[in-house]
Amino acid sequence: MDIVVLTGGLSSERDVSFKTGGMVADALRGNGHRVILLDVFMGYGDREEELSGIFEQADRFSVEVDNIPEVAPDLAAVRASRKDQSDCFFGPNVIQMCRMADIVFMALHGENGENGKIQAAFDLFGIRYTGSGYLESAIAMKKEMAKKFFEGAGVPTPRAFTMKKAQREDDVARLPLPLPCVVKPGSGGSSIGVTIARDAAEFRAALDEGFRWEDELIIEQYVKGREFSVGVIEKKALPVIEIAPIEGFYDYKNKYKAGSAVETCPADLPEEVAAKMRGYAETVAEAIGLTTYSRSDFLMSESGELFCIEVNTLPGMTPTSLLPQEAAAVGMDYAALCEKIIEISMQRYEGGL
Repeated sequence: MDIVVLTGGLSSERDVSFKTGGMVADALRGNGHRVILLDVFMGYGDREEELSGIFEQADRFSVEVDNIPEVAPDLAAVRASRKDQSDCFFGPNVIQMCRMADIVFMALHGENGENGKIQAAFDLFGIRYTGSGYLESAIAMKKEMAKKFFEGAGVPTPRAFTMKKAQREDDVARLPLPLPCVVKPGSGGSSIGVTIARDAAEFRAALDEGFRWEDELIIEQYVKGREFSVGVIEKKALPVIEIAPIEGFYDYKNKYKAGSAVETCPADLPEEVAAKMRGYAETVAEAIGLTTYSRSDFLMSESGELFCIEVNTLPGMTPTSLLPQEAAAVGMDYAALCEKIIEISMQRYEGGL
């Protein structure tokens, strides 16, 4: 097949997306496909070009991938570096190249890839892509909305409220939740802008950090305990994985720096607890309508209560990502996982799902 692996963009998770995209592209090439790794924002060139035969010259059209830095990217600098300074989000030749592919593998993370906007555009252009559709992606990306779906489906989730930048409230005595609490962007991922606030000064600093990234934050009940994740492929949950950061919590650095966390799959849990968590992950996917694959993240309190904190519609596929580790635990290696995602996605377009 001729496949475009779409990466990059203008999300705070841009660099993570490149690592996912690079690994996916390599795996799909190893599976015998003709693959172009394409930055959705930068595109190819600075004007429309004659593109016939692009998949015979895939290396020429593919971007190169570096290691993931320990800090999130400077998006203003990224915008300024594009040759084509058009106000169109899609870079030069992106739509044409994606239309020429048999399918687009969505290796995007964060706002651009997971909020449903690109999926909606692709639906209008008749472009096939992997993962969930635009509406389900938008629901899952908006943490406040996703929590409502969790609650409606009977999946426990930490108590939370939202705060808009224009109505910022620094006085912790006026908050509907006690300290400590977790402050995070309302739609972000990779724990960028996430802070645990234990006192008034930390809360003010947490608001400063969160509002750097988005104009709406979600402020959530702090749950002290263990952290887990459960992938779902084709409506079936994978084994539970536990994540134990060596220092601090599972933030951006600990997620993508090798050796920063101890990850155990299958997690060391009583089977009835693991089964309950897997069931919750499947329920979340069904309630929101997520197709192909997803990954739900959980906390277990010191008293044993389970809480679903969020769901990811395009889980990371980097060297330290959780979904590939879970798939490996059931005998599915990285290349097979990529192939499975393509296979399930194609079935949706062929009427099989």
